[in-house]
This record gives sequence, C-alpha cells and structure tokens, in this order.
Amino acid sequence: MARYTGPRVRISRRFGTPIFGASKYLERRNYGPGVHGPKSRRKVTDYGQGLIEKQKLRYYYGLLERQFRGVYERALRKRGVTGETMLQILETRLDSIVYHLGFANTRASARQMVSHGHIRVNGRKVGIPSSAVRVNDVIEVRDRSVSRQMATKNLESATSRAVPDWVSLNREAFRGTMVRMPTREDIQPIANEQAVVEFYSR
Repeated sequence: MARYTGPRVRISRRFGTPIFGASKYLERRNYGPGVHGPKSRRKVTDYGQGLIEKQKLRYYYGLLERQFRGVYERALRKRGVTGETMLQILETRLDSIVYHLGFANTRASARQMVSHGHIRVNGRKVGIPSSAVRVNDVIEVRDRSVSRQMATKNLESATSRAVPDWVSLNREAFRGTMVRMPTREDIQPIANEQAVVEFYSR
C-alpha cells in the first residue's frame, strides 16, 4: 500500500496548497519550509512547474510514481481529454469513493479501510484500494461491529464535508452508489492536470 508517512505540513508549505487538509500552520506560514523559505524567489521553468503539479496530485491521492504514471498511461489510451480522464480515474478509485461517502475522514484512512476488508462492492468484499468503481456500483460497509463502529464515527465527523452529487449515500444502511461519472467541474482539482499531461508527454 502506497502511503506518505513524512511531515505533511512541510509538503503543503512546499507547494503552497493544503494537500492533506486545512492546517493552522499553513495559514500562519504561507511560504516554503526551511531557512530560505520566506525569501526564496527562484524562477520555475515549464518543466519544473509540470513536476510541481504532478507531485501535488501524487501526494493528494497517495500514489507512488509508478502507480501515478500508470494512471496517466491508462488515461492516454482512452477517448476524450487526457487530463480530465486522468482525474476521473483517480476520483473513481474505491478508496476515493469511500472517502467521498464519508466512511473515512481522510484518503489514507479510506485506503486502510479497504485494504483491511471493511468494504464491499456489489455484495463482494474488495481489498484493493485502487479498484475502479463503475456507474451503478454499490459500495457498503461490511455488516460487522468493528466496521460499522468505525464508519459511524467517521460519518459523524464528516457532516461538514458535503457528499458529491455524483454519488448517493444511505447513511442508515452504510451504503453508497456511484450514480454517474464525475466531470472536471465536480472534481475541482488542486493542481493543473494539463501541466501534468504535458510533463509526461515530453
């Protein structure tokens, strides 16, 4: 399972984006980390900018470089706009859907819930976080006390986070459905996906 375990605020400060969620430290120190952070004025090349945008998405979705490049290559083989298709692949991963439904508070904990066997898809246990969810697939928390207690706690703390309209949630049944594919407007990415496509296409 790919996961970043280092200092999260440092990464967010490096990119100037709340990649791992809002942080009072990021608001207080809105400049890069390190001794030279406040006065750094390095000019970023087009290549450097593409690398930055790619790293933002990688950290945000918790993927290793090899996994992320695989997502790009899958998007490249499909019809449509490569950047938008890449975002759709990332957003319709099983761990992303579990996060959006509120069964987990973070993408990392959603990935852990899936890999530990707490989630079913269409009635079958699925333990692979990167599994692709399709339209009309039903995602539910397993009917076990440990799984339901975990999901209940997370659903209560996720009330301030709206469930996207491209998925539907039945809180009482601990069940959700993907009703349609998300558009770019639905996703509102934290990075410029076109810069990522250009970076990989060099």
